[in-house]
Amino acid sequence: MPTRNTYEAWIPVEFASNVIQKIKQTSAVLAYGQNVPMSTESRSTPRSGGLHMTGTAKGGSYTEDGSTNDSVYLYAQKYTGAVRIAEEDISDSLADVVNTKNADAATSFAKLLDNSSLAVTAAKASTGWAFDSLYYILTQTDASTGYTANANINKTAAGSGASYKNLSDTLGLVEAGDYWDETEGLVIAHPSVKAKLRNIVDLQGRPIFNESSNGTAGGGQGTGGTLFGHQIHWSLGAKTSATPTDSPTGNPLVVFCSAPYLMVGNRTLLETMFIDPNTGLGALTDEAILKYRARKAFAPGHPNAFSILEIQP
Repeated sequence: MPTRNTYEAWIPVEFASNVIQKIKQTSAVLAYGQNVPMSTESRSTPRSGGLHMTGTAKGGSYTEDGSTNDSVYLYAQKYTGAVRIAEEDISDSLADVVNTKNADAATSFAKLLDNSSLAVTAAKASTGWAFDSLYYILTQTDASTGYTANANINKTAAGSGASYKNLSDTLGLVEAGDYWDETEGLVIAHPSVKAKLRNIVDLQGRPIFNESSNGTAGGGQGTGGTLFGHQIHWSLGAKTSATPTDSPTGNPLVVFCSAPYLMVGNRTLLETMFIDPNTGLGALTDEAILKYRARKAFAPGHPNAFSILEIQP
């Protein structure tokens, strides 16, 4: 009996340090999101409706709180990819083809995850996705949380670019609320926003955001690592799109959030299967097949922990 080929076992590629680094450099959701382990395709996480304290006179009765508690639901979406590689390219090349493709897959996955989590404008019912994006959620009224549709979304005037005021106003939508933690504040923005920030000037034409020579904030507010004192993560997925994609072409977004409310469901890591070109599916062509898959979920812990500035062309 011939020996069975065992190369097709799924191998978690996130265990490789270079792949982990590549994903976290590219994906804000995975770099800062709160890990929620999932043993099935869905999971509910309890969400407190809050508790209101009151004053009570000596000998008086306690006022019982009537806040309603509910749950945040996470639904795992399957992310996949595959590539064919000629056996000769594997055996003859000095380059590490497999690890190169692993890095490529990590980059694409990270951009797709951020876009599907943050920037898709349509509902999951029309995209076929397992969960709605933050952008779509903020355009909808949520009776359970008391959030009103579009309350936390600002849009620049067409062609005006970003201004200091609309950036500040958008941050102001969340920083004065119950769901903002000053020490956990995070800004997620598309890299194209960098140039727009550099072009914001005062009445004398001087740049508002200045960096010192070593990259730190020269004037107390920078565009490199921080904005208004909060960490910035530049994400290529932070552009609007009608459906989830790893190459969105819509409007750039600036997302302000309290990082603990970025909830990421982890059903499976990004993993790869190597199908042998000699005895596997590619035996007749001598082509190896690398398959990639991951199952992740996303949900905002509370809509009032997030605000978005959409920069219109």
